Amino acid sequence: MNILDKIIRYKIQEINSLKIKYAVSDLESRKNFYKETSSLKKVLLRSNSGIIAEFKRKSPSKNFMKYKPNLESIVSGYEIAGACGISILTDFNFFGGSQIDLIKSRNIFDGPILRKDFILDEYQIIESKSLGADVILLIASILSKEKINAFAKLAKELNLEVLAEIHNKNELDKVLIPNVDMIGVNNRNLRLFQTNIDTSKTIASKIPEDFLKLSESGIENYESVIQLRKYGYKGFLIGGYFMGSKDPAKVATQIIKDIKDEN
Repeated sequence: MNILDKIIRYKIQEINSLKIKYAVSDLESRKNFYKETSSLKKVLLRSNSGIIAEFKRKSPSKNFMKYKPNLESIVSGYEIAGACGISILTDFNFFGGSQIDLIKSRNIFDGPILRKDFILDEYQIIESKSLGADVILLIASILSKEKINAFAKLAKELNLEVLAEIHNKNELDKVLIPNVDMIGVNNRNLRLFQTNIDTSKTIASKIPEDFLKLSESGIENYESVIQLRKYGYKGFLIGGYFMGSKDPAKVATQIIKDIKDEN
């Protein structure tokens, strides 16, 4: 069983447990459920950097706990740095995240927040809205086209934006649907957890212009961002490079400055 299969197995168990603990009506009664959402797509379209900064404590390939990451200081630092939005991992078993991380981030960060998790059930979309997310992630490799379509439709009804993630051109057809706002190319193979930004370059021309393009994972310098912009990418999600440093916000500040200096 590979890493992705393990994640999905645990996620199904987690969802079932949460459904017992919190009814949909409980989620809909939370104050964040009624919060007006922000558009990540609009911010990226007018941005000079396109950086989406991520907070996570670990991943199946890396552990960032040695620096004892402080969510409050990192998220506030990302905002000061000028990040277009932030990505918050809420998976606990494999990424050390929690729903509390998203709730706390919502109280700190005024811009768009992407809830990054493995969404397999409509329940999680309603839950995302109740936690204060503005954008949800739908991963093509773990969902059918029918599910992506249904989930994206529900997200729109809740005024959430949809980032659909692909890993190769074969998954592209699954996400070419009206309610998807952005298509993200993950340069990381989720089964082997290896990264290569050439993945984004190879797929770029296959993505219709109707969709805003994001590149995710494996971006470790501003030169990569400049390169990927030539392929039509407007957004760049960076996590491991920031979180692997002693001061993620400082590193984010520098890369955003370097990108802007190139404009």
